[in-house]
Amino acid sequence: MRKLENKELERKSVTAFKEATKTPIIIILDDIRSLHNIGSVFRTADAFLIEKIYLCGITAVPPNKEIHKTALGATETVAWEYKKEVTEVIENLKKENISVFAIEQVENAAFLQNFQVEKNKKYALVFGNEVYGVSQKAIELCDGSIEIPQLGTKHSLNISVSAGIVVWDLFQKMKF
Repeated sequence: MRKLENKELERKSVTAFKEATKTPIIIILDDIRSLHNIGSVFRTADAFLIEKIYLCGITAVPPNKEIHKTALGATETVAWEYKKEVTEVIENLKKENISVFAIEQVENAAFLQNFQVEKNKKYALVFGNEVYGVSQKAIELCDGSIEIPQLGTKHSLNISVSAGIVVWDLFQKMKF
């Protein structure tokens, strides 16, 4: 077994990425404090050809040196937009018939492994603040909530880790 060199990976150019058919997932980041978390989510979004990221509330926006450290250029490929109010984003996406789900621990949340994607449906995923999670007002506007099962002593995962887990799960359910 031999580790592949970067030139062997046949990655898309920025132009090819922008022209490629996107995975029908939108990520909404609300009040994310850590610039490294933001950059990591951009990098995950690039890896899975995510359609767009909305940055809301106190979430910082590119260009930013600290975001770039973890995004490694993904802020140049993934479409993004800043909106102050997460509730406005959720309401607008729902008007476009996009199903919006909070990634949060709430009553009657669907466990990720049980969440079924519908073919030809677009999804938006709301990830909240590192300490407080998704706001109650945002949760109330969502079509539902998805929870990542956890068995240890901690009550949550890092937001960038959560985004990677959920995006991968939905991506593989849609594509494979």
